[in-house]
Amino acid sequence: METTMNKPMTGSTDMGSTMTKTVDDATSTAHKVIDQASEAARPAVERVAASAHQIVDRLAGAANTSADVLDERMVQLRDVHSRLTDQARDYVRENPLTAVAIAVATGVILSKLMSSR
Repeated sequence: METTMNKPMTGSTDMGSTMTKTVDDATSTAHKVIDQASEAARPAVERVAASAHQIVDRLAGAANTSADVLDERMVQLRDVHSRLTDQARDYVRENPLTAVAIAVATGVILSKLMSSR
């Protein structure tokens, strides 16, 4: 008398190997599709990257130009400040009473303006 326990299960083994092959085939197909998609997208990505690099370069150039102009304006502003300070100092030395009168008048005017608020 044969029992089912001693018989090899050939049907389920065949089904398991078929399932494994199906999964392997699906995996292989999915990898091929992903590779094809990445190859198709590569030129577009490279164009976008190149455009982004050009934009960054233009922005850097504009920022450098602005920084140079700002430096130049700062030098001009320091020169004007120095010149005006020297002129004011010379005026006070040459006209001390007039300078004191102007300072007092300015103080009175500012005091009136501030107290009205």
